[in-house]
Amino acid sequence: MIILEKPYVSDFLKKTLLELAPVVLDNDSARKALGGISIKLTAENDFALRYRDNPHQPVYSNSENAIDWIDNNLGGNGLPGKVRLFKDKGAFRKLVRDMFPNFFYRTVKFEDLAGVDSATLPIPCVIKPSVGFFSLGVHMVESVDEWDKAVAAIQNEVEHIRSMYPAKVLELDNFIIEECINGEEFAVDAYYDSEGSPVIINILGHLFASSDDVSDRCYITSSEIIGEHHDEFIALLTEIGKRADLRNFPIHIELRKDDSGNIGVIEVNPMRFAGWCVTDLAWYAYGINPYKYFLEGLKPDWDKIVPCCKGKVYAMIIGDIDSSVDCSKIKAVDYEGFKANFTKPLELRKIDYKEYPVFAFVFAEVATDNMDELRKMLHADFTEYLKF
Repeated sequence: MIILEKPYVSDFLKKTLLELAPVVLDNDSARKALGGISIKLTAENDFALRYRDNPHQPVYSNSENAIDWIDNNLGGNGLPGKVRLFKDKGAFRKLVRDMFPNFFYRTVKFEDLAGVDSATLPIPCVIKPSVGFFSLGVHMVESVDEWDKAVAAIQNEVEHIRSMYPAKVLELDNFIIEECINGEEFAVDAYYDSEGSPVIINILGHLFASSDDVSDRCYITSSEIIGEHHDEFIALLTEIGKRADLRNFPIHIELRKDDSGNIGVIEVNPMRFAGWCVTDLAWYAYGINPYKYFLEGLKPDWDKIVPCCKGKVYAMIIGDIDSSVDCSKIKAVDYEGFKANFTKPLELRKIDYKEYPVFAFVFAEVATDNMDELRKMLHADFTEYLKF
């Protein structure tokens, strides 16, 4: 079963729906995204009835914008509760508290942020919405002096952020303060099968411009990343799945691993793989269709896949727009100029920059000895591609 929602439905996902013909919820987003495509849509009541007849079947949404509808229509098997467990970072921290007994976190109401005594916090730390998405409202605090600046920035951002996403996706009434998890960052697309065993679809390394960078500008995957981290991440996912009793459940989990091999969980995003259909990168890199694998319970044969991709890195780069830019004043984007940054671009996806602070996503293949091509993007000013 599939629930389509804003902000983005890729052509690859549309083609997959044509091929697999799953039950697709009839809503405004589906009708708009699938206009002109002969895919049958299922009315809300019928969709909910079909789920209740078999509440153990796989349900996938491309976006957490579907959470509100799931809350109201797909109860009876505990699905809304499991979704909420992961969307609420405070609730998730309680679930895994004994797995990470020394990890500091604290939940604070938005209106109480200014009254927090920064001297009581483990600096450096991260402050972010308890229910969040896409690094919105996330701030790194690297010194006591930076705390007040971070709070002021959040107060300025809140109303603008609220206008972009539904409340169930991004709730700004409560924030969580967490100690920084050191180490290299990864994002893992995985699902739990009908028996509750985790299956990894892709592992993405997150590249940053600096220690205080919290953006999502660039992620990469490679056979080296898969080969080095697959088994240890499976072990962690197995424990989380047992605690939450997950079956036929897709997740996108963000992790950090330090130099000593310790793994810390940043957050878990339920009901989907990488957002904005970025999960499609697995197809370009490994020939894995994430939607098909989840819906049909397929498992990658990584022992065969990994050797085929040696010497290559597959990247996703977001053409983000600086918060200082008034998107309503943008008249055009130099997409070809942006695409020309990459030796081997695989796909460029144009995004409605009037609605979201992003003008494009690019998938690219890069040789492992040419990583400077991607590192340059981390520091680039993408404003040069915007025409006013």
